[in-house]
Amino acid sequence: MTEVSSLTGRLLVATPALADPNFDRAVVLLLDHDEEGSLGVVLNRPTPVDVGDILEGWADLAGEPGVVFQGGPVSLDSALGVAVIPGDATGTSAPLGWRRVHGAIGLVDLEAPPELLASALGSLRIFAGYAGWGPGQLEDELVEGAWYVVESEPGDVSSPSPERLWREVLRRQRSELAMVATYPDDPSLN
Repeated sequence: MTEVSSLTGRLLVATPALADPNFDRAVVLLLDHDEEGSLGVVLNRPTPVDVGDILEGWADLAGEPGVVFQGGPVSLDSALGVAVIPGDATGTSAPLGWRRVHGAIGLVDLEAPPELLASALGSLRIFAGYAGWGPGQLEDELVEGAWYVVESEPGDVSSPSPERLWREVLRRQRSELAMVATYPDDPSLN
């Protein structure tokens, strides 16, 4: 897969027609997308579990709300850290324990001591589980019209109002997608 066709770093925004309840009104940040498949995390599914309850050392670095997010239906017993490092964290200047995914967004090594990253982090979000697609599976879902693909912004990772993220991401689009943001939660009540 060429760099141009990779969707790594972009957002998948569930269309109103997507019937899978795991992804109803989901906004997924793609962390990896290549010929072997795709992996991402759902950015707008906060859980009631505080970060400190499962990763005490990272709790003070997690953005508000300071809870674990359900990253997807796969491997809910594993944790992923996604962080934004402001400025130019490229090459040798990238902090230890952080690997760039796209732009200022990267993955955090949660096995590393939190103090390695504390001074560099702009925001941190902890996810339980992830969303995964096998080779060609996501492309099939895109052809079926299950997802809108849009550019991500660093603030998407740390939105203080994750329950509004689906509408906010759609609303900022400079196309007919902005109108989809007004789609009712229950179209039968329209």
